[in-house]
Formats: sequence, C-alpha cells, structure tokens
Amino acid sequence: MPVSDPESKARALYDARRMRTPIPPFTDEDPSLGMADGYAIQRELVPLLLADGDRIVGYKVGLTSKAMQKMIGVDDPDHGPVLASTVYRDGDTLSLADFIAPKVEAEIVFVLGERLAGPGVGPTDAARAVAGAAAAMEIVDSRIADWRIQLADTVADLASNGAVAVSSRVVPLAGLDTRLIGMTLTRNGELLDTGAGAAALGDPLAVVAWLANVLGEHGVALEPGHLVMTGALHAAVPMAAGEVYRAEFDRLGPISIRVAP
Repeated sequence: MPVSDPESKARALYDARRMRTPIPPFTDEDPSLGMADGYAIQRELVPLLLADGDRIVGYKVGLTSKAMQKMIGVDDPDHGPVLASTVYRDGDTLSLADFIAPKVEAEIVFVLGERLAGPGVGPTDAARAVAGAAAAMEIVDSRIADWRIQLADTVADLASNGAVAVSSRVVPLAGLDTRLIGMTLTRNGELLDTGAGAAALGDPLAVVAWLANVLGEHGVALEPGHLVMTGALHAAVPMAAGEVYRAEFDRLGPISIRVAP
C-alpha cells in the first residue's frame, strides 16, 4: 500500500528544515515504508521549499558506493534536487547553526552543457552532454533524529542533502578518465581519507546516465547549467566548529570550506 498522508510527512520535514529541529524516522511508525514511499513524500516536500522562493539548480545522487548501498540495504542509488539556497563557493565559511547534524563528503560534480533526457542514456551520452567536472564538497545533513535513517527516510529528506560547495573551475572532459580521478581529504591539514572516481557506480559518468534515465521516467530532464553531484568517494565525516576541510582532486584542483567558530 502507498504511504499514508505523504503531505503531512512532507510538512513535518519542511518544518524540521526550517526550525533545525529533527523528527523521528517515518520508518519507526511504519517499517514497511520503502523507496517509492520516500519519493512520494519528497514530491510533496519540494513544492513547499520552492514556494519560499528557492529553485532547483541540479540534483544529487546518493548511495553510489557499494559500501553505502550495503549499509542501507539497497542495490540502487537515490536522488534529490539541489536547491540554489544550499550552494556555496570554494573557501566559504559555513555555520553549524544552519544544519542539524552535518557531515562532509568530497565528491565530483558535473556541470551540464546540453540538455540530457532519458530513457536510453549511457555514460557516453552523458559525457557528450557534460560541459565539465568540478571539485566539490557536500554537506550531508538529516532532519531525522540521530541519523537513524532507513531508505524511505533519507529519500524523503531530499537524499539527506544539506548543502554543497563547488569549485568555480570547471574542467572539460577531453582526455580525462573520470574513474581515475584521485582525491585526498584533510581536516585542519591532517589527512582524513582518500578516494577515486570509480567509487561512484564504477564511473561518475554512469551516475549522470543513471540519473537522466530515472528522471526521464517522470518526464524530467537535466538542463544546461544543472549540477549533478555524483556521490561521496569516502566515508562521511562529522563536522565541528572551527574546522577547515580541504579536498584535492587530480586534474580538478582543490576545494575547501571553513566551519565558523
């Protein structure tokens, strides 16, 4: 049976985002909720956010690594829109007060140069439509208390998207094997983790193709200028006040963010 009252669940998430106050997992009340139910709630939540004057500037794809899929118990990624109000620049300072329980992830972001619509999109089609790749750091956050998320909870909550910082340097794909883009992540100069593009569905361009096909099932296309966040290349790191995070990517260059004291 479809999720009961997705409108009220979306309103609860909307209020949690606005007030920075977490809510219990929807799956506590109904453990049978799954991915389709999460998207039903997400579809009710997005118009509430857009009514406040926000706009969609792209999409994030989560659960693109085998480790994350195994942890949540799924075989496919999930997705949610990226809102203009959540996009930061390289070097920006973020305040923990704007989030509930933020964690940082370094990942590769693509910028669309041409319209891309499924079905039938493959990585080669995605490469033709992409203007270039950029270094990025996602701040994942959860409006669900204590990150006690099941699949339906995170999908409903815009795939646990909080914010993203994107480098202004967009690197064309000519001669670039996105699978082999290496990454190092540091906190206050100390190495935390490393990763490579292949962690995202084997190739970040496969993430773009997957997203175009899934959105295409609902008559939605990726448009020129859209960002596509392709998923973390390492385990998410909890953030604390006063920290500086820096990710350095082969060919794409660095990206850094500061957390206000």
